[in-house]
Amino acid sequence: MKFLDLTKVYIRSGGGGNGCVSFRREKFMEYGGPDGGDGGKGGTVFAETVEGLNTLIDFRYQQHFFAQNGQSGMGRQRTGRDGDDIVLRVPVGTEILDEDQETVLADMTEVGEKVLLAKGGNGGFGNLHFKSATNQAPRRANSGQEGIDRTIWLRLKLIADAGLLGLPNAGKSTFLAASSNARPKIADYPFTTLHPNLGVVGIDNAEFVMADIPGLIEGAHEGRGLGDLFLGHVERCSVLLHLIDGTSETVAEDYRTIINELEAYGGELADKPRITALNKIDALDDEERAEAQAALEAEVGGPVMMMSGVSREGLNEVLRSVRSEINDDRIRQKPVEEPAPWQP
Repeated sequence: MKFLDLTKVYIRSGGGGNGCVSFRREKFMEYGGPDGGDGGKGGTVFAETVEGLNTLIDFRYQQHFFAQNGQSGMGRQRTGRDGDDIVLRVPVGTEILDEDQETVLADMTEVGEKVLLAKGGNGGFGNLHFKSATNQAPRRANSGQEGIDRTIWLRLKLIADAGLLGLPNAGKSTFLAASSNARPKIADYPFTTLHPNLGVVGIDNAEFVMADIPGLIEGAHEGRGLGDLFLGHVERCSVLLHLIDGTSETVAEDYRTIINELEAYGGELADKPRITALNKIDALDDEERAEAQAALEAEVGGPVMMMSGVSREGLNEVLRSVRSEINDDRIRQKPVEEPAPWQP
């Protein structure tokens, strides 16, 4: 399945049906009076979050959503049929933006949340509505209201509790595969990860969701490499785990590159709680580990954790540190498996 997190959609609500001008015509009924019915209401366009979706790929193949118009009124006091509504089913974490891509119309973060995007037009009144003691044979009816045309953008931001950051080949995908049930593509060349991956991490009978974001490079905010295209997916995270390649000869510069890109991206991303870990220490001896850790701590100005996604050394300590930065209301308790009943 192809990953898609930004798409343009054209919507239109249904127009209301016209009112009817009609008079009762029956044998032996000389003064039947007006009996024109009202027009039906046009269909409304909604957006609703549903389970089982994690991409906007469905909107790549259909971008136009037009609700049904209301039926016009008819004689014998018959009201026109209302137009059918249209519901855009989107994944949890979808932001709905106006055509300028800046104005946020809705931020849908819970399953079952429903938002009105374009209201259907009201149906027009038939001449029966205008009957009065002084106007017993009205010959006028209202037209139905027109529908609303809108152009909106759907932008998906993944719902994750923790996010992984780092340069290409920092070992993010290996870390996610070692700590969760996710199986992202892993290779020894940069930019292996081309779209975000999610994994459920379990530690100490607690579970949280971690997102692996494609690697950043210097100048990403200007569009270099994959740019900062996917940084929006970690805006909802409680904590960021910054992985540094321990085999690099410039660990301090690698750290500063990512921090500069976070600051250039803007928003609250650079101010989020951040844990720094030196990865791939299984390829270093004790002296190289101490030298790399000292250089990185001097640049970070705080403690740096040591770990290896391949040998799993220090992995649980890093996960516990990440877990401590996540609010308890976002943590899910791992279900306890009851032993099977004894059978002879």
